Amino acid sequence: MSLNSTPTSDRVHIGFFGKRNAGKSSVVNAVTNQNVAVVSDVKGTTTDPVYKTMELLPLGPVVIIDTPGLDDIGELGELRVKKAVQVLNKTDIAVLVVDCLDGISDIEKKIIKKFEEKKIPYLIVMNKIDLIDNQGELSSKYVYTSAKTGEGIDRLKEFISEKFPENESVFPIINDLIEPADFVLLVVPIDSAAPKGRLILPQQQTIRDILDKNAIAIVINENEIKMVLENFDKKPKIVVCDSQVFGKVSKDTPNDILLTSFSILFARHKGNLEELVRGAAAVESLEDGDTILISEGCTHHRQCGDIGTCKIPKWLSEYTNKKINFETSSGTEFPENLSKYKLIVHCGGCMLNEREMKYRIRCAVRQGIPIVNYGIFIAYVHGILKRSLSPFPEILKLLR
Repeated sequence: MSLNSTPTSDRVHIGFFGKRNAGKSSVVNAVTNQNVAVVSDVKGTTTDPVYKTMELLPLGPVVIIDTPGLDDIGELGELRVKKAVQVLNKTDIAVLVVDCLDGISDIEKKIIKKFEEKKIPYLIVMNKIDLIDNQGELSSKYVYTSAKTGEGIDRLKEFISEKFPENESVFPIINDLIEPADFVLLVVPIDSAAPKGRLILPQQQTIRDILDKNAIAIVINENEIKMVLENFDKKPKIVVCDSQVFGKVSKDTPNDILLTSFSILFARHKGNLEELVRGAAAVESLEDGDTILISEGCTHHRQCGDIGTCKIPKWLSEYTNKKINFETSSGTEFPENLSKYKLIVHCGGCMLNEREMKYRIRCAVRQGIPIVNYGIFIAYVHGILKRSLSPFPEILKLLR
């Protein structure tokens, strides 16, 4: 996979923050060498976060995020500031741009405190250095730049690359579960919700992970499992399916073959599989009138039979036999206050980066609200959760 085709969710997210007219957008344009953000002397020109995917060497594929000014005012200004602060939930590296003539104010100190609370590596950039007459007294604590002349921009890029910590604790998708030459059976249903002419991102990424291990990926639909198993002399090491066909795939897959779902693989890859499995048990304590949040990390056109708005409410209502209220959220809109919910059922998070997915799980845990993802929930209500966790014996202990 080339750097240009790296999914957004797998890129390092670099957020640029600062007050209005600190030159934040100009610095973003200088770093990207493109006019990504609109630049103006008028305060508050950036009204919504602006995203740009690019390659930032030597770091590699990144997402650059330009945010609204942290000192915006008025009713709309407060909403813009809220949007800027929300970006922290997905930020791997933060760059705070300060007008070097103004220095660091209480507003900048406040955002620095948030960086530190969220344990986000950050840089402080003193911009507009071209306006300083005496540069002999510059502090080594900061990176000094001039977006106007380009001074210090290359140095800033180098510092950004140095700030990113290598995260060796991230689980692979599947390659630690298989060996070279193993067969992996991937069950991909082709229905009205399937994207025409292509596979969805988790399926693509799982295939790539299998190939990187020098194993063999066999992709079929849910009606071909028995035929494939009968015609292959070698058994698959593991079967991975879409959560929506868990029930049928479980019936057609012999018990001596490991079985799981794409959603469960991704819960481990960039979420918290243990916490999400714990959350499934909350289904048993739901009562009439309880409110459930069904949350998705992306926005998409919902069709009849949509998993989030149709199938999961139906399955949950049938399983509990309770009159439950359902609310939904999508994209970046994840509620800060979760106290009204008895359970959160979240998608697999394929469009979210690891930091944001883990942030959402931590929010729920901190507020004492159980959270489960689609794949784990579907396996639970269909009575096959233990079977679907067979590749993860350490997690199976939670169900005993």
